[in-house]
Amino acid sequence: MEEKKLDINTIIGFVLIFGILIFMFWQNQPTPEELEAQKAKQEQLEAAEMQKANATKEEVAQPKTVDLQDSMAVASYKSAIGAFGYTAPSEGTTVLENDVVYLEISNKGGQIIEAKMKGYVTYDSIPVYLIKDGNANFALNFSTSDNRVLNTNDLYFEPTLSKSGENQVLSMKAKVASDKYLEYRYEMKPDEYLIGFTVRSLGLNGIVNSSKPIDLDWKMKAIRHSKSIQYENRYTRVTYNHDGDKISKLSEGSEDEETEVDVKWISYRQHFFSSILTYADKFETAKLNSINLVEEESHTQQFTKEFAAEVPLELQGGEFAYNFNWYYGPTDVKVLAQYKELGLEDSIPFGWGIFGWINRYIFTPVYTFLSSFLPYGIAIVVMTILVRLIMSPATYKSYLSQAKMKVLKPEITELNEKFKDNAMKKQQETMKLYNKAGVSPMSGCVPALLQMPIFYALFMFFPTSFALRQKPFLWADDLSSYDAIAQLPFTIPFYGDHVSLFPILASVAIFFYMMMTTGQNMQTQPGMPNMKFIMYLSPLMMLVFFNNYASGLSLYYFVSNLITIFIMLAIKNFILDEDKIHAQIQENKKKPKKENKFQKKMREMMEQAEEQKKIGKK
Repeated sequence: MEEKKLDINTIIGFVLIFGILIFMFWQNQPTPEELEAQKAKQEQLEAAEMQKANATKEEVAQPKTVDLQDSMAVASYKSAIGAFGYTAPSEGTTVLENDVVYLEISNKGGQIIEAKMKGYVTYDSIPVYLIKDGNANFALNFSTSDNRVLNTNDLYFEPTLSKSGENQVLSMKAKVASDKYLEYRYEMKPDEYLIGFTVRSLGLNGIVNSSKPIDLDWKMKAIRHSKSIQYENRYTRVTYNHDGDKISKLSEGSEDEETEVDVKWISYRQHFFSSILTYADKFETAKLNSINLVEEESHTQQFTKEFAAEVPLELQGGEFAYNFNWYYGPTDVKVLAQYKELGLEDSIPFGWGIFGWINRYIFTPVYTFLSSFLPYGIAIVVMTILVRLIMSPATYKSYLSQAKMKVLKPEITELNEKFKDNAMKKQQETMKLYNKAGVSPMSGCVPALLQMPIFYALFMFFPTSFALRQKPFLWADDLSSYDAIAQLPFTIPFYGDHVSLFPILASVAIFFYMMMTTGQNMQTQPGMPNMKFIMYLSPLMMLVFFNNYASGLSLYYFVSNLITIFIMLAIKNFILDEDKIHAQIQENKKKPKKENKFQKKMREMMEQAEEQKKIGKK
């Protein structure tokens, strides 16, 4: 039996490539003077970015400030807002909080000006805020019967905090009289992220001009929470339910705008946390916009994207009457699944089609179960073992196909030599050989294709699984982010400014796996050295691409390829016998083989092509 050995030239080639890369990195390493200059330049850039970031805080439309100590300013304000000047201007905020979320609502505009997630911190141990320092704005725009155009951002509301059973209720009223007002009503339940939010009015049918446009305007700049802003930005986007429970998204990488109908909810997803506005009766139309704010990796930039939603509203009997919900909380399947009637679970990026189905109904429940009693990293390893065991029949078929092709190699080589000047005849005779031997050259590809849905589903699972967020394993402090073991003093294009260990281990495992399969097969085929070299680039691509990806995914591929290697070694040494395979093939050749319709059609086409070729020569 032929032993599989590494070609010495291949080994030398890889050593040389590795040496060249090391030399390039060393050659391009900056001198101490260059490092000092680079540091000074970086500090200047960071200072500029900080200044820009502070300036952008004011870009989201903020209410006009009124100096309440200045009687002239107050009088001017009341004159500008007309009937709503009945409400006495009063600065201040009201707090709604339970065990999971903290909300602060301002008298000015009656809106939420701070939303803090309890129990969660950012990568640098700062509490997770979805709303803070003016990054968000919610307002109603409408006209009055005396031709004023008002924005609720500019109105003062009177707060009244009360209890309804165990629920906290905050009533914010912008009054035009003692018994006439526009009301924002917030209702917070214990231990829930979902906040009831009602917009209603009383006695405004003669004040609000229903013949003029009335719009709901919701804007937000997504706050950075992760150590890699580019990675976080990839999973930060507008998602919405519309047109009969269709789930759509705006572009993640560029500016995008859509106008949709029958909108049930709008989600401003900030990777692992979401701000969601729901409306059970559905908005008739909604204009949605997303602007990407991230151009390159940065350690100081504060915002990832800027979102905006403009929704036309209609009065009912001349009054506001809308029952909404606010959701400020984690993009966690266990939490969002509690609100099945709203369908908020669909805002999680499971993936599309069958990939999303596998992710949602197989991987997520399995990993949730395993991580309930196992350490999070060990749970990944166990899940990987289960996946590979389930896929082992496909691995067996693939390796069996390779073994059969290896047995037929001498006969295929003979045909190649015999018909080297007649490609059509060579193909025809090769197909006859495969048919007689009962071998399909495509049978080895089918198992690989069957594994593609698994690959893509996991590709979406690990970066978006909230269960992995900030969960450590070995040297990785966060399985949902990269596992940096060293920080580089410079940035390598496409690779980054750090070294992650799990992608290195996964790349090594992939390299040995390919040497056991693709590499050896390609080595035996003439005229294929370039393809073989390209295939060997896969570990390098894995190394570069996954350096900035979730370490949990790299851990999975490392363990998966190790298991696959062991399975293939077990198949080779203990299950398959090449002598028996050869004897079976020879036995198959003796048996009459009936052609199926496809094989018959292919043979006839090739024979016709051969005849036409002969006629052409004459």
